[in-house]
Amino acid sequence: MTNQIEIGRLLRAGTSGFIAGCRVNQLDVPSFGALVRAPLGHGEHVYGIIHDIHIDDDGLVRQLVTASNISADVIKDNRENRIVPVEMSVASVGYEQAGKVYHLLPPRPPLSLDAIYKCDEKEIIRFTERFGYLRHLVNHKELPIGETLAAHLLQAQAAQTDKNWQARATQEVITLLRDDYPTLMAVLGALSEVDA
Repeated sequence: MTNQIEIGRLLRAGTSGFIAGCRVNQLDVPSFGALVRAPLGHGEHVYGIIHDIHIDDDGLVRQLVTASNISADVIKDNRENRIVPVEMSVASVGYEQAGKVYHLLPPRPPLSLDAIYKCDEKEIIRFTERFGYLRHLVNHKELPIGETLAAHLLQAQAAQTDKNWQARATQEVITLLRDDYPTLMAVLGALSEVDA
């Protein structure tokens, strides 16, 4: 955890997930499907996968969209100097305690205003060496399962030294969804878009 890239701050949390906020000018770091972590204190962390990023509007944006001929300077000023609210929804998929990674829901959620960090390649490899965390994604009914899995597997494979990791992860997803044919077909359709 030497290369800590802060991507936002916690707005609200529960054991099954949390919402982090950031400014638009921080938006180039977090991405849909990314593995992130938040501190729990005492060297413990909760891990999650970003499954939604949305940009809320505010009063000025509502006025600007109805104006004609908005200058590039006004758009740039709105994006870079104003605090445009961006929220990232994160599904909890595990935690670290006493130096050991668990693919279980965390014992408690992180606290408001805690920093949220993007996991580096070493953390991704360490967290994803086993596939138990994938069950949290396939059982999470409020997220686009196929798209989230496809984005996550693509990003996680890029960090892996094992070039068969993605194929093994896909096989685990198939096993997890074997009794839910419609969801399995939707997930496999999204995963087919990801180069193996």
